Amino acid sequence: MNQLKRHSNFSGSRGPVILAIMDGVGIGGGDAGDMVAKAYTPNLDWLAENSVYTQLQAHGRAVGMPSNADMGNSEVGHNAIGSGRVFDQGALLVQNAVRSGVMFEGDVWKQLVEGVIQTSGTFHFIGLLSDGNVHSHIDILLAMLSRAQSDGVRKVRVHILLDGRDVPPQSAEVYIARLEEHLATINGSPGFDYRIASGGGRLYITMDRYGADWPMVKRGWDVHVKGIGRPFSSAQQALEALRADDPEAVDQDLKEFVIVEDGKPVGPIVDGDSVVLFNYRGDRAIEMARAFDDPDLDTFDRGVIPKVRFAGIMEYDSDQKIPKHFLVTPPAIEETLAEFLVASGVRQLAVSETQKYGHVTYFFNGNRSGKFSEELEDYVEIKSDHVPFNQRPWMKAAEITDVILDSLVNHRHDFIRTNFPNGDMVGHTGDVLAVEISVEVVDLCLGRLIEAVQKTGGILIVTADHGNADEMYFLDESGNPKRDEKGDFCIKTSHTLNPVPCYIYTAGQTANFQLSEQRELGISSLAATILEFLGFEPPSTFEPSIVCIADS
Repeated sequence: MNQLKRHSNFSGSRGPVILAIMDGVGIGGGDAGDMVAKAYTPNLDWLAENSVYTQLQAHGRAVGMPSNADMGNSEVGHNAIGSGRVFDQGALLVQNAVRSGVMFEGDVWKQLVEGVIQTSGTFHFIGLLSDGNVHSHIDILLAMLSRAQSDGVRKVRVHILLDGRDVPPQSAEVYIARLEEHLATINGSPGFDYRIASGGGRLYITMDRYGADWPMVKRGWDVHVKGIGRPFSSAQQALEALRADDPEAVDQDLKEFVIVEDGKPVGPIVDGDSVVLFNYRGDRAIEMARAFDDPDLDTFDRGVIPKVRFAGIMEYDSDQKIPKHFLVTPPAIEETLAEFLVASGVRQLAVSETQKYGHVTYFFNGNRSGKFSEELEDYVEIKSDHVPFNQRPWMKAAEITDVILDSLVNHRHDFIRTNFPNGDMVGHTGDVLAVEISVEVVDLCLGRLIEAVQKTGGILIVTADHGNADEMYFLDESGNPKRDEKGDFCIKTSHTLNPVPCYIYTAGQTANFQLSEQRELGISSLAATILEFLGFEPPSTFEPSIVCIADS
């Protein structure tokens, strides 16, 4: 890795460059569901009057998703910001691999299939059942099931994770019906036995991340592998019962269930079986992948570990080789912003709480674990609370800010990056009052950063990785919030297709700059912008900067 060239017009800021990512805070339509607009945000309002402002694209092709109808998400957003470029991401890579048949022609798929044929075992599929296209897509699962049938796999069990986060809060019925219909078609051919075996809400079982809640993974292991859980005769019956228990519950929070027949679970995972985890986003897949792959894992008691062939649909961590086997090769993201800065001797700080710590480290660094330099980089993780986020919408924003202020006062770093998770994590709960508070909390912390930058010098860049809190109600064709049959607004918990803000506050810096004349820039342009403010010429491979810096 070569050092960056110094900027021809600007030697760099007299203080650090701070990148503050307001996770899930996009630019909405100002309607009743726009909690960003509704919130009391005097500091964002002040930035609008006293900084350089623009809007950036954070969804669809701007972050490597298949089309502009696809939402952005924190994984691809931080990939784009940290790499300074746009790479085809998991959703598109998997989609293309399935459509072309390449995924099924690889050795891993063939070994999974041949293994269960030879042992008369069961082929298991575990993953999120929705079309949110953030962690998975039901069409990919259906295609894999059809291919398993055509390859001669006689027995398949599907372990479903209910969404309600990237799709409407109570929509599991739709996806279960689609899956059951597809399974029924396959079972219409003699000799095939394809069934749903277990399930539960994605935030109650299986899909933990960053080691925040290993008991969640244990619950998933017990229900998927051991067949331990509340018994039902079908997934539909399970869903009806869980809905009756708590009519207001969002799908992601529903308890675990097991499908049984004659008093026994229909699909425990046993020796000789094959297993595919079909989620393609890494953060919420790594822990379950480790549970299957890592014999030394001691974070929970797995009991007797079945001897199976396991694969992820993608490689979730290329440095730690998780999982050991995978079906689709992820994008190779090298020469990231942080790596260039280390090669150029720039001191860096990355800080967030557990829920987004990996986003300002792992994802920001191109899906790479660990630091590029122990001497030049400091990573700070503040442990997240183990409570529903709408109960504490302030989360750890104040503590994150404290770490940044300590760096500023003591002049420890040249580039600081942080993520305030509030707008996203609280936004996914669907609790609009809590979401409004979460945005106000982030604004309060930004006020502290503004004041500190005014005293110590530096440049503050405030932006977001995607929208969420900006559109908490579904919109009709006219762009107005939808109402249900009771007249209540239809809650939306997923990300949005809205652009995100970008405020650049220079606190009296001498750099003479203006916004680029290029329009429709995406969040990938932030990397080149940061380099210019640090006094470097961006690499030619990076997306163009948001600003143009003239002679000082």
